[in-house]
Amino acid sequence: MVRDAVTAPSADEDVKQKSSGFILIVAATGIVGIAGYVITWLVPRTIGVGSYAVFAVFWSFIFLVAAALTGIQQEVTRATHPRDPANTSYRNRAGVFALAAFLTVLVLVLGTAPLWQAQVFPVDGWSLVLPLAVGAASYVPLAVLAGSLYGIGHWNALFGLIVIEGVLRLVLVGIALAFWPGSVPLAWAVAIPFPVAVLVVWPFARARVVGRTQLDVALPALTWNVVRTIVAAASMGLMVSGFPLVLSLTSATVSADELGLVILAATLTRAPLIVVGMALQSFLIVFFRGRRARFWRSLLQLEALVLGLGAVLAALGFLLGPAVFAFLFPNEGVPEAWVIATFVASSALVGALCVSAPAVLSRNAHSAFTAGWVVAALTTVLCLLLPLPFLERTMLALLVGPAAGVLLHGIYLAVARNSESAPVTPDALVTD
Repeated sequence: MVRDAVTAPSADEDVKQKSSGFILIVAATGIVGIAGYVITWLVPRTIGVGSYAVFAVFWSFIFLVAAALTGIQQEVTRATHPRDPANTSYRNRAGVFALAAFLTVLVLVLGTAPLWQAQVFPVDGWSLVLPLAVGAASYVPLAVLAGSLYGIGHWNALFGLIVIEGVLRLVLVGIALAFWPGSVPLAWAVAIPFPVAVLVVWPFARARVVGRTQLDVALPALTWNVVRTIVAAASMGLMVSGFPLVLSLTSATVSADELGLVILAATLTRAPLIVVGMALQSFLIVFFRGRRARFWRSLLQLEALVLGLGAVLAALGFLLGPAVFAFLFPNEGVPEAWVIATFVASSALVGALCVSAPAVLSRNAHSAFTAGWVVAALTTVLCLLLPLPFLERTMLALLVGPAAGVLLHGIYLAVARNSESAPVTPDALVTD
């Protein structure tokens, strides 16, 4: 008898574990989402919409990098399994990878800063580069730890990791606004929760990870897979967290007040669906990985749920959005009802992409997974560069970009399904 052997859970136990995990992750996402909403409401009310645009650019930049680095989390999730003593092919080298990637990100941000800091941070410059570098690099161990916990279904530790990071950020931003309401203290308040969350959770999660997990690929293959998932996640981040940054860079002639108002409205109205969709990426990889026999039914049901919920929220946004916005920000302008409804509708399309992407990745199709996000991001940027009025091209970018990505993922999955149903010949066996 082998002491460390892992007994596979029964089908009923597996369903119960995933259901429990889903509830915990959604609850954690809800808590963090509320914290993010409070930050988005509190900062512009305290420092004004114009100054908020500066804060929003830093927030956008650091979470764009963090969103790109969620590619690490997604691949570590896919590759991590409970340790099988009979299989010694691949050791779990995730810790080595985390250290190397941490140093790489730190050097890349600091090393490239002379090329962009004056344009992105024209007032504070290097004072904002340092918290950006520390926060971005610290997201690497957080992503590796989260991916490992997702891979083995350690939902309680994941709940703690997610909640600590989001709630601590709200507390620190509140303290900064009360005592040091400047761009630099606010930037550090945004960055510090990344490393602190890992330091708090790791002692409690270590026993379930060290010596109890393994990867299904060697370190070089893990690195190559991560490169592709990072490209995909960076594209996702450009469309979501990084959208205010891209919008500001492509709208140099737009006033700070108008830009800040559109960024604020888009952030508030798109968050409910997008935050949940992004937070569930790793969970959905595990979900689709375990539902091979019911893959298409599960995929179509989830897509219908997201799009249906998006339609309902868009209608509510059209009817109630302007009044709610005026109540929350009485001293600022109010977006028109159709603008708010369009923002919400665009979030449903991003949500649909957040379902199709993990479905594709769960089948080890890294190239198709990446292609969908890249096409969506490139389409978004191209729409922002069109010679159209500011608001119209913004709306077009938010709608057409994610729709293009969903279409590409759908085509890949349909072709893959037809290939699987066709007779298999040696020439048809192609690996990603």
